[in-house]
Amino acid sequence: MAATSVLTSVFKLLLITLLISQVTPVQSAILPEDRADVMYHGYDGGGLEVTGPSVLVRKGFKDKVSVWGNYYVDMISSASVDVMATASPYDEERTEYSIGVDYLRGKTFMGLSFTSSEESDYTSNAVRFGISRDFFGDLTTFGISYARGEDEVRRSGDDTFAEETTRQSYRVDMSQIITRSLIVNLNYEAITDEGFLNNPYRQVRYYDPSIPVLAYSYQAERYPRTKTSNAAALRAMYYLPYRAALKFEYRTYSDTWGVDAYNVEVGYTHPFNDRLVVDLKYRFYDQTAADFYSDLFPFADAQNFLARDKELASFSSQTVGMGVSYELAPDWMPFFKKSAIHFNVDYVQFDYADFRNVLEVVPDTPGTEGLYSFDSVVLRVFFSVRY
Repeated sequence: MAATSVLTSVFKLLLITLLISQVTPVQSAILPEDRADVMYHGYDGGGLEVTGPSVLVRKGFKDKVSVWGNYYVDMISSASVDVMATASPYDEERTEYSIGVDYLRGKTFMGLSFTSSEESDYTSNAVRFGISRDFFGDLTTFGISYARGEDEVRRSGDDTFAEETTRQSYRVDMSQIITRSLIVNLNYEAITDEGFLNNPYRQVRYYDPSIPVLAYSYQAERYPRTKTSNAAALRAMYYLPYRAALKFEYRTYSDTWGVDAYNVEVGYTHPFNDRLVVDLKYRFYDQTAADFYSDLFPFADAQNFLARDKELASFSSQTVGMGVSYELAPDWMPFFKKSAIHFNVDYVQFDYADFRNVLEVVPDTPGTEGLYSFDSVVLRVFFSVRY
């Protein structure tokens, strides 16, 4: 779908929702609870380590307005296969701030937020607006949102390099209560990107028999300056009689670069008592390569656009995850309504179909190195209070 038609459709939906929201409704929806969360997150896999804290605070006023703020830090240490092949390991820190306000009018819920993130060679600022409303006896919830981001891409050590990127997303959501036990959610999202869309440091390799042993050389990658992507998802949750729940998700993705992907996820939530809840999940993801991707090009400047980013290669991944939530006794922190500790860990296996491990040297026969694969662990631990 072209960006223009997406824009037209979404704003028609926005107008309809706004008109409907003018009808005085019966009070039904509620604002999110007042809360504060402190989280530690960590990722370790493929030579990349990311750790850092996150703090979220939310406060409501007169059951109509809720404001929130979030502080998030990524401390990055990278010695990935891409970095080790063409550069040196590096350390980086990204700091992100988000603020938002939510407004409730009857059954209509509106939210506006701003996010800014900064690192040494990248700045990003984004604004998001969303509106949703309950219909048909509160059995159906319909929502739309729009977001726009303006990024600046720089290159460390090169003060003359500065590129701009504009990102826009349009999203439509619908949730439906089918029975007392079954809830289904459908959503569609279109994203348009324009500007500098590749990594200023990453390089592609091409066959070059004049290079001893390796028989290949490198040149800078080169991407198109526009991309439109579309994603649709179906999610369902079925509540079991003993307060447990089954979860299901199917999502598809495609873009104008030729990447097609899908993922399937199943989950199970089980309460052991009033305080302890355990979540289990399994996720499978598969994607095709971009049209201009290659692990090894036949010669320099072999085509107009060149990519060797493993995220644009053909690959699949499998994730097994577990989460544990424990609500603390009320007398432990009597000045809060509720307090809980949450622990989540995911184990992810990545297997690439056309991206090879260039750290494995095969003399004079590039393109025959072993296919790349790696494991990663994603960890999240946070403490949450309601007040």
